[in-house]
Amino acid sequence: MTRHQTHPHGSDHRPLSRLDMSLTIEKDAYETRLKAQQRRFQEIQQAYLHTKDKAVIVFEGWDAAGKGGTIRRISSVMDPRGFKVWPIAAPTAEDAKHHYLSRFWQRLPADGEICVFDRSWYGRVLVERIEGFAEPSQWGRAYGEIVDFERLLADAGTRIVKIFLYITPDEQLQRFEDRMNDPLKRWKLSYEDFRNRDKWHEYEDAANEMIERTSSTTAPWIVLPANDKKYARIEALDAIADRLSDGVDLSPRPADPKLKAEYKQMVEADRKAKKKDG
Repeated sequence: MTRHQTHPHGSDHRPLSRLDMSLTIEKDAYETRLKAQQRRFQEIQQAYLHTKDKAVIVFEGWDAAGKGGTIRRISSVMDPRGFKVWPIAAPTAEDAKHHYLSRFWQRLPADGEICVFDRSWYGRVLVERIEGFAEPSQWGRAYGEIVDFERLLADAGTRIVKIFLYITPDEQLQRFEDRMNDPLKRWKLSYEDFRNRDKWHEYEDAANEMIERTSSTTAPWIVLPANDKKYARIEALDAIADRLSDGVDLSPRPADPKLKAEYKQMVEADRKAKKKDG
């Protein structure tokens, strides 16, 4: 069993079955590592503003697996001017008139930006496949289209990180119960959550095929056991930060000399004004 799996193309026919679902993390270790990683994300963002690097982070996985909680641990320390989270729902009637990838092109990061997709273009080979919203010929060719799409992004300098969170049926049921009993979390539940649960094995087969067929050296899937939310969260943050910082100088840039001079003048003027008033 492995802590998590990074899957290059064609590496494993049943990647989800190889996860060790019993892995956990101690509270103290979690808090220490979380603080360190959040600091690292701040460093990454300030570096990107200068290097003009850009990145796409994709989250897929089971309902209630912890995608939103992991995303919040990143977004809580990021400046929204260079960081966007895109929660992806079913395509609208207008979206349906266009190629399924078109709505994602519009949400890609500009230079210096980082974008997170809470679900993504992989809906084509997951929910659209299982629920019959896409014809077999449509979702069948989507694997190659997605690989080509991500290759275009990577060739243009976009870093891509893809996280898949997996939980067991018993753990998911417990989380559904917790949400149902908590008035502030009940809104997260939907009829679709229960419907999808009834097709667990179909979704599992589709996820395994997706992971195998859409991993590549530039955009591999990172598959994590998420029965322990904190464990999965830290592993995901580690993997994302490693990818986004690879080859990037995270050292804070020195202050602009003109900015320093302006600041010095402002402080001196403020000091003189206070002295005069006193």
